[in-house]
Amino acid sequence: MTGFGGTASPGMVDWNLAVATATRLVRPGPDVSRDEARAVVAELRRHAKASEEHVRGFTRMGTDETHDTPVLVVDRPGWVRANVAGFREILKPLLEKMQERRGGNPGSAVLGTVGGKVTGVELGMLLSFLSSRVLGQYETFAPAARDLPAGENGGGRLLLVAPNIVHVERELDVEPHDFRLWVCLHEETHRTQFSAVPWLRDHLEGEIQSFLAETDVDPMTFLERIRDAAQSLAGGRPEGEEEDGGRSFVELVQTPAQREILGRLTAVMSLLEGHADYVMDGVGPSVVPTVSEIREKFQQRRAKGASRLDQALRRLLGLDAKLRQYRDGERFVRAVVDETGIEGFNRVWTSPNTLPTKAEIAKPADWVARVHRRPES
Repeated sequence: MTGFGGTASPGMVDWNLAVATATRLVRPGPDVSRDEARAVVAELRRHAKASEEHVRGFTRMGTDETHDTPVLVVDRPGWVRANVAGFREILKPLLEKMQERRGGNPGSAVLGTVGGKVTGVELGMLLSFLSSRVLGQYETFAPAARDLPAGENGGGRLLLVAPNIVHVERELDVEPHDFRLWVCLHEETHRTQFSAVPWLRDHLEGEIQSFLAETDVDPMTFLERIRDAAQSLAGGRPEGEEEDGGRSFVELVQTPAQREILGRLTAVMSLLEGHADYVMDGVGPSVVPTVSEIREKFQQRRAKGASRLDQALRRLLGLDAKLRQYRDGERFVRAVVDETGIEGFNRVWTSPNTLPTKAEIAKPADWVARVHRRPES
């Protein structure tokens, strides 16, 4: 098997075509000279390294030995390649199940090839759009590849998207060196979460695979969701249809078991994102002189969003939910730390049983009462 699509049949998604399409359509980054680009990459690597100590000291999580995941400073096409590899890995069981379901239909081989290519193009369009928006990302389920190394113990890698960081720091008109360190602090927190809590990756993967195993979706329904997003991106949706037609992938949830799993996943993601924001703000004042200005301007940018197109895509892809996770999760972390201290909060990482439920994210006192209750004498 070679590349992202391998030599096998493309199946439900032609992954190679997704990469090729996204790479061809990706927007050019900000105008920087070769020397400036090299300086940005070098600085981001320095900040990522420095962030390890800052985050460990503040969170009291992890040691030098816990970090085996690489930090990669990438451009937009590099982000696309990494994400296609991750999607292909995590969605493999679902796509194989859908392929088997379609396999008995007349003409399925021809339809599979054509459908895989169409879906590859549309997925590539989405990835090209998103590739200009992501500043950094911890790839939890990242398989190692020749040009994209991953951690030895369970995979994982930290991506910093250099052109996007430069674009946003210019757009916000903030101090570039401070902004770059601020971004690294957030992403390093995610890296620390997974490297210092060995069971977390397997737990998340198990939840996702359980969710996908419960999915009994007609292949065309799944492809329609991707097509909806691509048509929104291409401006192919009729005027005024965004509100009613922007169906989220979350609407593929069908069973009570799926809703229960999704609730647990939402709680975990709220915890992880909120914790990263909390750490970023907690470490920031001591190492990022202009953190208050950066935070205020970045929050305004998050809240404002962009065009109607951007808003439609955010709904379809569940990005609005992600914004809520930042807010709800950070409120949870702050409330628990205020009540129990950082060591008391860190009991959240003890086992899957000590993770907060979706209801507890909204009511931190309930988590404190459950996890910190005194044993009966």
